[in-house]
Parts: sequence; C-alpha cells; structure tokens
Amino acid sequence: MAFTRAPGKHRRPSRTQRGTARAAGIAALTTTGVVGSLAAPALAAEPAAAQTGLTPVVTLGDAVADRIDAQAAAQHEAAREAAEAAARKAAEEAAREKAAKEAEEARAEKERAAREAERERLNTFVSPISGSYVSTGYQAGSSLWSSGSHTGVDFHAASGTPVRSVGVGTVVEAGWGGSYGNQVVIKMHDGTYTQYAHLASIGVSVGQQVAAGQQIGLSGATGNVTGAHLHFEARAGVDYGSDLDPVAYLRAHGVNL
Repeated sequence: MAFTRAPGKHRRPSRTQRGTARAAGIAALTTTGVVGSLAAPALAAEPAAAQTGLTPVVTLGDAVADRIDAQAAAQHEAAREAAEAAARKAAEEAAREKAAKEAEEARAEKERAAREAERERLNTFVSPISGSYVSTGYQAGSSLWSSGSHTGVDFHAASGTPVRSVGVGTVVEAGWGGSYGNQVVIKMHDGTYTQYAHLASIGVSVGQQVAAGQQIGLSGATGNVTGAHLHFEARAGVDYGSDLDPVAYLRAHGVNL
C-alpha cells in the first residue's frame, strides 16, 4: 500500500532546498563582508563541501574585479598621458607656427623697409651747391655761348665751394671738357644725365657710384668763363644738345630753388 505525504504549510524543506538557501545566504553575507563576523553553529553542521563550495567563487570574483579596476585605472592614466602629450604637441606646433609667422612677418617688414629706404635713396635729390641760387637762367641769350643760348644754369659759387651730385648715379665723364673746363658728367639712376662744369678740381673718377649730396669736386673758373661759378646742365642723353630745363628738372625731383 503506498503512502503519500499530505500537503501542508508546515511541511519540512527538503535537504536540497535547505542547502540551496544556506548557500545563497553565504553568498549574500560574503558580498557584504558580514560572513566572517557571524557565528553560525547551524551552518557548521553542514558538510564542508557546502561551505567551501562558494567561497572560492566569491574570492575569484573579487580578484577579477580588482584586476578590472586596475586595468581601468591604467587605461585612464594612459588616456590622460596621451591627451597631455597631444596637448603638448599641439602647443609646440602652435608655437612653431607662431614663430615661423613672426619670422616671416619680420623678414617681410625688413624687406619692405629696405625697399622703402632704397626708393627714398634713389628719389632723393639736392641742389648742386648748398644754399646757392641761380645767377644765370636756362636758355638765356648771349654771344658768350656758341649755341647763342644758355644750355644750362649757373649757380652762384665762389671758387673752392663744394659741388655735390644732385642724385644717385654713375660717373661717366671726369676731366677736361673744352669750353666747359674741368667737368663731371653723371648718368642718373633714371637714365638722365647731369653735368657740372668749370670746376677748380675734380674729386671722382669714371665708373664711380655716387649718392645724392656726395661731393664730386670744387667750383672754379676753368674753361670759357668770366668768373667763378658752377655751370649745371640736365640732359636727356649724354650728348650735347639733349639739354633739359635744369630748374624744372630739379623741382620735379623735389628740390626747392
């Protein structure tokens, strides 16, 4: 005759159920750190396998978590160092670019200043006799000149007065010029020519580069003259007969006469 267990709320749990519940309790207590501080005589009665079966699992989980935390920390530190390195590299590159830009700007400014200085040098003109005035004008008529008219202007100057180049140029003649006496002819940077005649002495030589205001000789009374003065001509070409109005020439280059 078979017997069946009558159902009821006071039925005793099976051994398997009790073991499972206790194992779950141990896991929960181990997680919260309480299991080591509690005295559980009832648990001691359980087989050793039931107690030791979960402990290695919990311990292994903590070790894995520690390793994961360590790896995360190492990755975070590596990311931070990489970000700092990238920031340093970007800053260094920006500094190099800034320095290169400043150097280029300085070079461009230096070149601009040099061009401006050269332009000013080339465009600077002065009177051939400092503080003097025109005593005989351009194209004045007289039998003193073979052409019948004055091809230049005369600047008042006592003998021995310094004579200056009116601008930048190259000396193409320096010596005796017949009725002009001692003379200097300069080819100016713009292709025109200037002549300085009746000099007492010459202070430059052919091929020499001269600047505006540079002394090229001393005024005198050599050649066909009636007294000491400077005969000054401006010419479109080197040859006689290509003369320009000297006063208009100098004024066009900023000289006040």
